[in-house]
Amino acid sequence: MGESYVGAPIAVRLLVEQLRSYRPMRSQFSARARAGILTRWCGMGLALQMGIFIVCAFAARAQDPITEEPLPSSADYTVAQTDPGPPPPSLPYPVDTYNSKSAATAGESDSSGEPRRFHYNLRLTVRGVYDDNIFISHVIRGSDYYFAIEPMIKHLIRLEGQYRFSRLTLNLSQDVAILDGANLNSTLDTTGLQANLDVSARTRLNLYTTRLRANYELSGKLFLTGEFDASIYDYPDFISSEIFSGGLYINYNWTPKVVVGIGGTAGYDLVDDPNPDQTFEQANVRINYQMTGKLSLTASGGVEFRQFEGHRGERISPVFEAGAVYHPFDGTTVTLTASRRMLNSGFFPDQDFAATSVTLRIQQRLLQRIYLGLAAGYENADYFSTVNGVSATRDDDYYFVEPSVDVLITRFWSAGVYYLHREDISSFDFFSFYDNQVGVRTTIRF
Repeated sequence: MGESYVGAPIAVRLLVEQLRSYRPMRSQFSARARAGILTRWCGMGLALQMGIFIVCAFAARAQDPITEEPLPSSADYTVAQTDPGPPPPSLPYPVDTYNSKSAATAGESDSSGEPRRFHYNLRLTVRGVYDDNIFISHVIRGSDYYFAIEPMIKHLIRLEGQYRFSRLTLNLSQDVAILDGANLNSTLDTTGLQANLDVSARTRLNLYTTRLRANYELSGKLFLTGEFDASIYDYPDFISSEIFSGGLYINYNWTPKVVVGIGGTAGYDLVDDPNPDQTFEQANVRINYQMTGKLSLTASGGVEFRQFEGHRGERISPVFEAGAVYHPFDGTTVTLTASRRMLNSGFFPDQDFAATSVTLRIQQRLLQRIYLGLAAGYENADYFSTVNGVSATRDDDYYFVEPSVDVLITRFWSAGVYYLHREDISSFDFFSFYDNQVGVRTTIRF
C-alpha cells in the first residue's frame, strides 16, 4: 500500500487512520508518496498491441508444427487463492512422488539420456490491459489502460537441488518473490487470479519459501518421507509472520498404481506483535492413484490442532489438498484442485483465516499452435480470532472466471488475449468488489 494517501478513496484513508490508532507498533505509514505502479496509455496503444497479436497469429501459419505447449502467463498456478502466499505444490503429484526410488526424478534429460542437473527458466511477458476497477474498490471504481513489462526467472527466483544416496534421496528448493501491489497483477500471476484479498490494497510483500524433502527406502514397498518447510511473509507496512514446520510420513506402495501414506506435521508460527505466536500439529492420510493412463488422482487430508500461547483455547480444523488431472483426448487437459489451510492475516491484528478453495482449468490445443483455455474458481476466507475478546466476523466468498486464447508463434514466443472477471462478496462491504479485465499479452521464454 502506498505511504501517502492523497487521492486515495475516502474509505481507505478512514480505515488507515483506524489502524494507526489500533496498531501503533506495525501499521504505521510514512508521509512520503510512493510512485504508482501503473503506467497509463491511450487507446491507440491497446489497438497497436491487438494489431501485433493478429499479425503474429497469421505469421504462425508459416512456421513448422511445434508440439511444445505454450506457457501462457495466466496458467502459472493451478490454485487460485485470496491470500498472498504461494499456493501448495501443484497437484496432483505423479505416482512416483511418494516412491523413494524415483522421487523427484522426473526431470528433463539431454541427448545422451543423462538427467539434467541444472534447470533454468527465463521469461519475459509484456501485457496491455484494460481494467475497470484498478483499485479493487467497493467505494470508488476507477478504470484505466495500463502497460506492464514482467520479467520472470522461474517465479522470480527459484533454486532446486537433489542428492541421492543408496537408500536416501534429498530434495531442496528455495523460492524468493519480491512483490509490489500484490493485490492486483503480480509477476507471479499476471492476470490477477492470485488476488491478495486479505490486505485488499496495494502493498509491498516479500515471500521466502524453503522446502526440504527426504525419502528413505525401508523395503521394496515401504519408505519414509521427512519434510521441512520454512515460509516468511514479510510485509513492510503490515503484519509479517514466519512459519516453520516439519513432518514424518510412512508410505506403502500398495499396488503399482496406488501409494498410501500416514503421518504427521508439527510447526511453529511466529507473528508480529501484538499477535500471539502459535503452534500447530497435523495428522494426515495421503493417497496417490494413477487410475488410468488418462486420469490421475492425489489427495491428502487430516485434522489440525492449533494453539495460541494461552491467549485462547485450542482450535481444531480440517485441512486437505486434493487434485485430479484428466486427458480425455489428445491435446485436452482438465485439472481440478482443492485445498483448505490456515493462514495468518496480514491486515487484521489478532486474526487468522481458513482458506478453502477449488479451481478448475481446461486447456484445448488446436492445430498444434492454438490453445483455448478456461479457468474458474471459488475460495472462501473465514476469519477467526487468535486472542480472547476479539470479534472476527469477516467472511469472504471470492469467484473468478477467465477464458483465454494463446498462439504459439515460435518455440520460444507466444501471444494471446484473455478476459478475466473476478468478484469478492465480503461480510465487510469495504472489501467487496467486482472487477473486469481485457488484455493482450506476449511471452518470450528460454
